[in-house]
Amino acid sequence: MSIKEEQSREIALEAAGVDSPLYAPRKKIFPQSISGTFRNIKWALLLVTLGIYYFLPFVRWTRGPNEPTQAVLLDMDKGRFYFFFIEIWPQEVYYITGLLILAAIGLFLMNAMAGRIWCGYLCPQTVWTDLFLMIERFAEGDRRERMMKQKMPLNVQRVAEITLKHSLWLMVAWWTGGAWVLYFSDAPTLVMQLVTFSAPMAAYIWILILTFTTYVFAGLIREQVCIYMCPWPRIQAALTDEHALNVTYRFDRGEPRGSVKKAAVLRAAGQPAGDCVDCNQCFNVCPTGVDIREGLQMDCIQCGLCIDACDNIMTKIGRPTGLIGYDTDLNVHARNEGRPEMKIRMVRPRTILYAAIIAVVGAIMLYALATRSDLGINAMHDRNPIYIRLSDGGIRNAYTVRILNKKADDRRFTITAKGIEGLKLDIAGNTESKDGMPVVTVGPDQTREMRVLMSAPANGKVSGSNKIQIVITDLATGATSIVQDNFVGP
Repeated sequence: MSIKEEQSREIALEAAGVDSPLYAPRKKIFPQSISGTFRNIKWALLLVTLGIYYFLPFVRWTRGPNEPTQAVLLDMDKGRFYFFFIEIWPQEVYYITGLLILAAIGLFLMNAMAGRIWCGYLCPQTVWTDLFLMIERFAEGDRRERMMKQKMPLNVQRVAEITLKHSLWLMVAWWTGGAWVLYFSDAPTLVMQLVTFSAPMAAYIWILILTFTTYVFAGLIREQVCIYMCPWPRIQAALTDEHALNVTYRFDRGEPRGSVKKAAVLRAAGQPAGDCVDCNQCFNVCPTGVDIREGLQMDCIQCGLCIDACDNIMTKIGRPTGLIGYDTDLNVHARNEGRPEMKIRMVRPRTILYAAIIAVVGAIMLYALATRSDLGINAMHDRNPIYIRLSDGGIRNAYTVRILNKKADDRRFTITAKGIEGLKLDIAGNTESKDGMPVVTVGPDQTREMRVLMSAPANGKVSGSNKIQIVITDLATGATSIVQDNFVGP
């Protein structure tokens, strides 16, 4: 049943005094295969995105001794995220925040330029649904065959086709879940553990969860995710404007609809005739069951397959292509009112603002990555007691100090304090020193925590809160890192 037929049915029910159901029953959709420019773009993006997702965990990257060789790895045990030459520590979570900002503004920019282009081409739900539809066509045939088989009683051939389809779906879904867990551990090692049933139980649990969700979302409920579960169709309406490109039907050229023969007779008689031959091919190929001729709808994911379908028909009947295409709301209204079309403006205040935010945030992140130090120090003053008066009249404060070594080698540091004359620094349990300064060793890619005691002499007349600096110096390179804190007296 088409959208127009469904609307007519609802009007008839209302006229008869019958209440419409709160939730519309699902109408089974059988998208037809199609070839064309936009279909080819979607195939290319499917191959690229799924190829990256499935095989990226096996890409190797040399970082040095004692470091993982997986190019992209989220090491939960160490609390590290590795992305080729970049290593993110837990305290550098602001990089993840920056990436989320870039992703959000990038989505806004795509929406301002071409509507739901993300939904139509790059959304994981769209990509996996395309793959599952391809498997369904391979097992059961194209639209007409699937519609006919849906009404037929089960037989041996039909059971074999259904079994083949769901088996292939489960294989893809299983590999989807398996690929996900490979990003959290060394991929070749984890694959061997999974095969020999010696992998951690968490890996099997997550594979089962993602296998189930992929199978259900991409295979069973498909367009329902886009229409009812995804919030983006409702959000993007507030972010778009009349200059954004959307897949639209040219009412001024397509109406009134009619067959090829009827249109030819009307044109010969000098009467208006639309190019739309009411073949329904644009509706048949739509993965969400939208009739684009009814206008822009929330269910439409802007994938462009209806453009390919319509262009193919227009070519066959000898009419110009472009009856359905990407266009702006301004031009749609201009044509309907007989006014000339306006030039498409990709560069306008909205897109400039989004692009500027992306550039600024990206530049800040690049600068932070380029200038960040490979060592760090943190200090936390004891709260109870805040200070202790020594037997000789001096004042002592205690701190918990952490030194971060972000290199893949052992490093030795001296640690000193500045800010108060005669301030003496000692490390509990430490015996190594150089030129009267305590020396500590921090292992490769590790954090070392120590208890530091600082004492001010009795004649220093320390009172109240005093700013001090704790400085670590790499004995091999001379690199330093400083943290500020307070030394408290009576």
